[in-house]
Amino acid sequence: MLTADDPLVAPPRRILVAGVSGSGKTTLAGRIGVALGVPHTELDGLHHGPSWTPRPEFLGDVAELASGGMWVTEWQYAEARPILTARADLLVWLDLPFPITLGRLTRRTARRRLRREVLWNGNVEPPLWTVLTDREHVVRWAIRGRNKLRARVPATEAQHPHLTVVRLSSPAGVERWLRGLAEL
Repeated sequence: MLTADDPLVAPPRRILVAGVSGSGKTTLAGRIGVALGVPHTELDGLHHGPSWTPRPEFLGDVAELASGGMWVTEWQYAEARPILTARADLLVWLDLPFPITLGRLTRRTARRRLRREVLWNGNVEPPLWTVLTDREHVVRWAIRGRNKLRARVPATEAQHPHLTVVRLSSPAGVERWLRGLAEL
């Protein structure tokens, strides 16, 4: 497993970005796409249909994305991970301290709700009080699942020798790694 200071030997073509909710997966995936000239597809946009229901076309869309020659997307959704992992050549793991990710997630969720930002397929964040009543609320989900990647990423690396894994453990490390990526 590489770190922020380890250089890549070649520009990656199919990139996954892993991390808990609020870690900055989508933001980093977009920045990687710009740096490498690789198209970024937001996986949430493929997954969420109206009223937060999963789109029936989701896995077909994921398979089509994965079959492409160049892409960057987020490594989420259990049913999509194997499809994407089989074709990816780089997995960037945002393993930031949980207080950072929880703060980011809380601010993002509150901002989206207060501004009534329209997300994928017309969805908006639910009322803020639902964090107390909805076990699947994104903040509660993030708290519950915050340590799952610590086992999942190393296991995936062991099962997929073709996959280069980079673990970024601080915001400063993310920026250092991005600077190195831009030099490829």
